[in-house]
Formats: sequence, structure tokens, C-alpha cells
Amino acid sequence: MASPFHMSWFLQGSSAQAWGEPWTGNIGRDWMSAELFVDLARAIERACFDYLLIEDSIFIGENWQASRDIFLKNGICVPRQEPSVVATLLAASTRRLGIVPTLSTFAYHPYLTARIISSLDQISGGRAGWNLVTGFNDLAAQNFGLDGMADHEERYAMAAEYATVVKKLWSSWEPGAIVDDVANGMLIDPAKVHTIDYAGKYYASRGPLNSGPCPQGQPVIAQAGGSATGRAFAAAHADTIVAAPSGIENMKRYREEIRAQMVTMGRDPDQSKLLFLLSPIVAETEDQARWFAEQRQVQTAENIPARLARLGWATNIDFSHFDLDAPVGELSTNGTQSTLQAFLVRAGQRTLREAIVAHYGHGYCVDVVGTPESAAAQMGEIMEEVGGDGFLIVLPDVSRRSIATITDGLVPALQRRGLMRRAYAHELLRDNLLEF
Repeated sequence: MASPFHMSWFLQGSSAQAWGEPWTGNIGRDWMSAELFVDLARAIERACFDYLLIEDSIFIGENWQASRDIFLKNGICVPRQEPSVVATLLAASTRRLGIVPTLSTFAYHPYLTARIISSLDQISGGRAGWNLVTGFNDLAAQNFGLDGMADHEERYAMAAEYATVVKKLWSSWEPGAIVDDVANGMLIDPAKVHTIDYAGKYYASRGPLNSGPCPQGQPVIAQAGGSATGRAFAAAHADTIVAAPSGIENMKRYREEIRAQMVTMGRDPDQSKLLFLLSPIVAETEDQARWFAEQRQVQTAENIPARLARLGWATNIDFSHFDLDAPVGELSTNGTQSTLQAFLVRAGQRTLREAIVAHYGHGYCVDVVGTPESAAAQMGEIMEEVGGDGFLIVLPDVSRRSIATITDGLVPALQRRGLMRRAYAHELLRDNLLEF
């Protein structure tokens, strides 16, 4: 019997999706309503996904010719709405799907993050998560009156302290603190609500959290650990990990290493689910699927400045100064190191022009291309070789049509093979993640 794996969705920002591409409808006009995201959430809930993660950023890119023009003209990661607001709408529109907004450690005080996520956990009946990110761009820091981002290592030191404060605030209410004893005139037992009196190097908070207890006790924490420091942080704190190593061998190595780190830290690695980013291409026939895959590369080749701007947005590198027909060479960043590393792995000895086509012309960790049945078979084989725990679907062309290829085409094929659940077994997000 095949072993089931987890499926979740990585939404690249609560913003205009794939503007100007086919089948996206009137997204440039309709994006404010968030109806597309509601439709997405309901569709993947019908398909029994674990959660929807809303990625976020808090700046407009200028990493192409030191200008915002290409980002604004092409709708690259802009406009973006506050993810916790959209998350609330999605929670109200679903009943079992986990909702995981991104809140960055530099932009929200730990008390505010703890309060937002605990409130989301309450109104969703225990389905909230928090995608913990440190931020990566100086422009974002400057929007909050800072000179720029701290360096990569210090950001993670700050994040470790931040996560400690948030967890302590969530724990400031003991189980059973709300007694609702009308007869004796007591709603809350004062003995079960505590200050945390935390004072660290970077953060301080008195507590207790005034929003009350979380149905899950501790909402789920998601984190993407790409660098060595990031992997160690994820191993220490994450309940689900967003992973993007390129190629099956690197996926397998990543999983083995991070699980070993968890054991060293005294954590049970089975308590944290590692999901690999995947952008499958699913069509009615193999020929159609291969054509769509070829078009992904063709479209990248025809839009190299925009694709390089998008890569620069994440890596803080302005590629407009580079020779497109020269080898990529060595690069470093204080931005998103996992994105840069994935690009460099694919780049190899290629020119920058060839490398960007290879990077955006493929499906993140590994390519999956085919009919629903053959794509499901490929995913099963990948998980069997890697060892688990599942996939995070991320599409470059989010539309109702592309969503349907996954939820109404791929998912039933996975379910027929016993690779994906047919119904939720639990009400809480944490319990559904730990189901298998």
C-alpha cells in the first residue's frame, strides 16, 4: 500500500497573480476583492490540502536599473495586501483548511504577531499557522524607519529570540484558563494567566497575551530554512518546513540533514513536516503537458529582464549590470540565500541568459510534467525516493484554470493511488499535519 503524503499550497503573495498571462481573467481589475484567493482556498479544501501559506513582502522592488519601473509595469510582487487581513477572510470561507499568513520579525513586534495569530487560531477553530520570516530587503527595512536589514546571521539570532517571546506569550494562558463558571461569577481563572516578563538582547515583553488562549495551544509555525543557519533555525522551531533544494538527491540530503539536526536538538523529526516546493504541469495528454513545459521556458526567454528583476527582488542583486552572455560566476547576498543557491545550482557553467531560463523554466525542486495519472505516479516515485513528507504547490500562473488542473485533475489521481487523503481526520491544523 502506498504511503500518503501531505499537500499544501504556497501562494506567492496576496496580490495580483500572473498579470498579463493567459487565463487570468480580469485580475488587474479584480484583485482587490480577494475572490480568487477565496476560490483557491475552497478548491484546495475540497481537495483536502493541509494548508494554504500566504507569502509576503513589504516593499516595492527597485533591483533593476535602480528603478521601480519594471516592477510596477509588470505587477512583479506588487500590489500586495496585508496577509493577516486576507487570512481572516480565507479562514471565514473554509472549515478544515489550515491558513498560514507570513509575518516578518522586523515589521511586527512579537506581541503583535502572537496576538494576530492567536486571534486567527480562535476564529478559525484551530487552523492557524504563522510563516516565520526574517525579512531580506533593505527597502522593506527603510519602510519602517530602519537604515537597512541586519546581516543574515544576526537576523536569525534575532528571530530565535523573537520565536521564544511569541511561544511564551501563547503559553501565558494555561489549558483550562477559561472556566465560564456563571454560577460562581468566574469567566477566567486568574491563577492560570501569567506574565512572561521576557527581556532579551533584541526584544522584551511583559505579557500576558490579552487575546486569550489558542485552540491549538501553540499554532503551527512554518519556516523556510535554506542556508545552514536557516536550516538550524527551522530544525529548532518549525512544525512544517518550506524546502526548495534542486534535484532529488539534494532533496533527500536536505531532509536527512535537517531531521538529524532535530534529533540533536531533542526534537522528534516526525513532529515537523518537510514539504518541497513543486510546480507541476498537468494536462489532458502527455504531448500537451510537454508543450506547456516548453512554453514555460519560451516565456522566460522572451521576458528575461522581468525574470531577472524578479530574481533580483529576492536576492538584492541588480542583474541589469551583468553581461547576459557571460558565465554567471560567483554571487553572494544578504538577501534570500536559498533562492540564490537554487539559482546557482541550476546555473552551473551557463551564461546568465541560459541560467535564468533554466531557473524559471523549470518546476522548483524537480520537474513533474504529464497527465494527471503520470504526474501522480512521478510524485509518488519522488516521495518514495526522498522519504517524505510531501509537497507545497506553487504555480507561476495562478488562475482558476491552473488551480483546477491540480485540484480536479492531479488530486483525484493521487487519491486513487492512496497518496493523498480523501477526507480530513481532524479539526485542528496541527493534528492533520501529524495524521501521517
